[in-house]
Amino acid sequence: CLSPLCVALFFLFLRMKLRKQVTVCGGAIFCVAVFSLYLMLDRVQHDPARRQNGGNFPRSQISVLQNRIEQLEQLLEENHQIISHIKDSVMELTDTGAVSPSGHLPFRSANGSWVLPFDGRPTFLAVKPQDCQFAVGRNGQADVQMLDVYSLLKFDNPDGGVWKQGFDITYDPDEWNSDPLQVFVVPHSHNDPGWIKTFDKYFTDQTQHILNNMVVKLAEDPRRKFIWSEISFFSKWWETADIHKQEAMRKLILGGQLEIVTGGWVMTDEANVHYFAMIDQLIEGHQWLERNLGITPRSGWAVDPFGHSATMPYLLKRANLTSMLIQRVHYSIKKHFASTRSLEFMWRQAWDSGSSTDIFCHMMPFYSYDVPHTCGPDPKICCQFDFKRLPGGRINCPWKVPPKTVVEANVAERAHLLLDQYRKKSKLYRSNVLLVPLGDDFRYDKALEWDQQYINYQKLFDYMNSHPEMHVQAQFGTLSDYFSAVYKKHGVAQGSRPADYPVLSGDFFAYADREDHYWTGYFTSRPFYKSLDRVIESHLRGAEILYSLAVANARHAGMEGRYPVSDYALLVDARRSVGLFQHHDAITGTAKENVTVGGNTREHLYSLPQRTLIELDPAGPRYLVLFNPIEQERLCAVTVLVNTVRVRVLTEDGQTLPVQLSAQWSSASQMSATFMVRLPPLGLAVFHLYDSPDSPMTLRSDTLLRLSGRGVTARAAEPLPVRSQQADAQTFYISSQSLTLGFSGTTGLLESIKRKDDPQEVKVQMQFMIYGTRPSKDKSGAYLFLPDGKAKPYNQKEPPVVRVVEGPLFSEVVAHYQHFQQTFRIHNVPGVDGYSIDITTMVDIRDQTNKELAMRLVTDIQSGDVFYTDLNGFQMQPRRLHLKLPLQANFYPMPSQAYIQDSSHRLTLHTAQSLGVSSLESGQLEVIMDRRLMQDDNRGLGQGLKDNKRTANRFRLLLESRSTGNKHDGFFAKLSSLRLNLSALLQMMDSATTSFPSVLSHMTNAILNHEVLALPILPKRRGIPPLQTFAPLKSILPCDFHLLNLRSIQSQDPQSPSAHTALILHRLALDCGLEAQNLGFNCTTTQGQVSVPTQAIKKSNKWRWVL
Repeated sequence: CLSPLCVALFFLFLRMKLRKQVTVCGGAIFCVAVFSLYLMLDRVQHDPARRQNGGNFPRSQISVLQNRIEQLEQLLEENHQIISHIKDSVMELTDTGAVSPSGHLPFRSANGSWVLPFDGRPTFLAVKPQDCQFAVGRNGQADVQMLDVYSLLKFDNPDGGVWKQGFDITYDPDEWNSDPLQVFVVPHSHNDPGWIKTFDKYFTDQTQHILNNMVVKLAEDPRRKFIWSEISFFSKWWETADIHKQEAMRKLILGGQLEIVTGGWVMTDEANVHYFAMIDQLIEGHQWLERNLGITPRSGWAVDPFGHSATMPYLLKRANLTSMLIQRVHYSIKKHFASTRSLEFMWRQAWDSGSSTDIFCHMMPFYSYDVPHTCGPDPKICCQFDFKRLPGGRINCPWKVPPKTVVEANVAERAHLLLDQYRKKSKLYRSNVLLVPLGDDFRYDKALEWDQQYINYQKLFDYMNSHPEMHVQAQFGTLSDYFSAVYKKHGVAQGSRPADYPVLSGDFFAYADREDHYWTGYFTSRPFYKSLDRVIESHLRGAEILYSLAVANARHAGMEGRYPVSDYALLVDARRSVGLFQHHDAITGTAKENVTVGGNTREHLYSLPQRTLIELDPAGPRYLVLFNPIEQERLCAVTVLVNTVRVRVLTEDGQTLPVQLSAQWSSASQMSATFMVRLPPLGLAVFHLYDSPDSPMTLRSDTLLRLSGRGVTARAAEPLPVRSQQADAQTFYISSQSLTLGFSGTTGLLESIKRKDDPQEVKVQMQFMIYGTRPSKDKSGAYLFLPDGKAKPYNQKEPPVVRVVEGPLFSEVVAHYQHFQQTFRIHNVPGVDGYSIDITTMVDIRDQTNKELAMRLVTDIQSGDVFYTDLNGFQMQPRRLHLKLPLQANFYPMPSQAYIQDSSHRLTLHTAQSLGVSSLESGQLEVIMDRRLMQDDNRGLGQGLKDNKRTANRFRLLLESRSTGNKHDGFFAKLSSLRLNLSALLQMMDSATTSFPSVLSHMTNAILNHEVLALPILPKRRGIPPLQTFAPLKSILPCDFHLLNLRSIQSQDPQSPSAHTALILHRLALDCGLEAQNLGFNCTTTQGQVSVPTQAIKKSNKWRWVL
């Protein structure tokens, strides 16, 4: 295997016209070095003494040896890849079979595939061994791994007595004699920023009154405490409050009577939301608090998200919070944790081999966060201590025993009854410090309730505290008061792990609140708005980056005063609108129809952004600015709409680009023009579009309609002719320089994928399925997925119309069905854009009743019962199919990707919108595309899902080969073999709880979720607009870094920026076990080091996050 590498080096040096002596020396040195390493490894593997002792290696030595070998292998692999890519590039420059006869024009090769002019810029991929090690063996050490918990539990549901989903709790009355119980009752009011009512309606009707009463009622007694979460509401109240109310509120906060918990713009959903938006709404809330109140939250509070992601504790930890609370967790898991007294734990990331990501987490044990389910296990008793339900009020206790006003005659009996519940609840935890939330949705909106709750509870506290024989100290408290008391009780610092408290890793999906009622429907509910959210997030991020760069450039050039900083107010408004939509009843699709339309989210669009028509005129050119919002150079195909086939596209320096023209099927007067561009990272490039006579660089797509009806034909005349033919059952194909796709002649849907560098054709069959809902009383709704059994194949009477388009830059197959239209497109472009299949599925089920449409991929990949889904686009989570659970329990959120794999291949479905996903059989991935449900599912919404829209669900499908040690002969094979043997030893000791995408997969996700933005310049009557390419980065970022945001920080005036900018970087963990590809740009890694100009982050260290 050495000879071709050496020849490649020699050939490259000759092409660069270096001296022959240098060529010979350079090649010889490389060959000698590799050959020496070969001999060294061969000696290691054949030394009998070493082999005999190999079985006695302790684990630590095995790990060290494995790491050394992996580093060596990766270093050699890196050299091999660089040389291979250089060789390929040189061959492309010199091989007459790879360049058109003229040297400039696209042409068809002998096998019928298109060959494009080569742009003459060889690229390489160089991932350092240490950056692979960053992800290898990153399984954290946890006492509780949620994957194991799911395998352990029966998920049965026996009657637990008064605690229906739990068990009977007993205690010894004397066990608190030496260590009294310390109780913190925490009043709260959960305010949804849009659910049954709109955000503004809730504020007008209830929230403003809660906050107005808070200022008055807390000030009446310094022992009173309260917590508040949603800064979107709090900031609106602040803007309408007079200076006296503001000062009174500030005094309550600084005095410790009111605590702001979490401090996000909203209490975010944790299933569908992307981590960009999670962080952005958290920054918006925290910046508001810092600017107006000078405070930073210490504790997290999440009582209503429908399941909990492992991403959230990581982000809270990075935001300097020390503790957090969660509530909506599967009832069987709560019962298991309660029985083992593990409801409080250190939540650690699965990939953290140390403890740097640990955050203290409290899980509430019972059914809900309302008062009947928070004082103890018996809701019939706890409801008697919700004094808003006193007789004569608007709400009562369902258990038919009402509360009683606390008076001297009954205070003893009431106090002992309540203490019994407190003691029982405390038996589920490991300390004698007890948290008792006191609140519910939109509570404390009337002054009367403040008096009812605080006065009656204070009487109970006074009685308990004045009777030492009760061995209890009870008081109002904030969330941080409680956590501080726990840390103090155990003698540890804030946020530290108390002795004997468990460490947990994993997440808490899927959530079920009772029986088989799994909240997995909302992973897909209202997919139109989920898709719209991601488009707007990408546009917001692009606007943030361009704005920050523009302001920085203006300041650098001394033109700060001339830049229109008034635009900043628009940016702030966009941040807050996007932040509001991350609420757990907005992006989830679980709000009322009138709220979803716009009153809640302020995203008033009824359709996704459309391409702007560029009207070309023979009188002069039109100018097009393209913005690349990702941090790496981008080689890709870009499509714009034009009004003529007479199109010519030039670069800024006058180079004519190949253009592929194709029909715009929704309009006879519009054409799609596709051309290949190379764009600078985070940069702008200018292109000139002309209406000119036919250019040899402008080629028209070849379009074929496959029709099934006898005698049915279709023709279209110039300018874009269409052929038709009778469809048959035989598989047909489209190809690019990287992929060949096979399609069913009957369905027009994908059947197989073959990669250019892989001899194996992999079965990847696309199917569509239909779920109904069960006929019993409990049916699917906005929250719940309650199917009537396994999915049934989607069928329609008429066969589909299939359109096949082929051309030099892209080829596509479009299958038209009654309820969906699916487009498969492959780009004939080198690099990232050409390795995956671009899939768009236009779904319209508005004429259906109680149906859910699913897209299923059936492959011959032997994935078993394991599949992988992402958490918030931030990290991957292994999943297992559990046959002991109902079908709906095996669905999980897929915000950005899911994959299955075996020893040979990995198939990743990247998504541009969050949807529900599962793998119900080996080799399958299944995605719920849309849901139309005619009834409520009894979770408070009061309506079904009947406002469906025609929705484009967008994906990228990526097939990768997994390296298993047989890629190279000789030295590389021996090295890989030894490494795999050592890996096997370690795998016997560790179960895989982590997984990571490849660098190609990371980049594929980036190009899907951050499309090139095409910005046509309005025509001007005079002169050429002063536009030129803008490349802001002086040096490239490592390709394992993602620039999440570059966010201008607000000044004291919220409508203008300060001099500071928040730079947020995410270092990506890479799976280097997948065969590397030439990405189309120079990709290097730097062991986590990145150079940032100091002036860009001056005085902004608080927001210089590296995730």
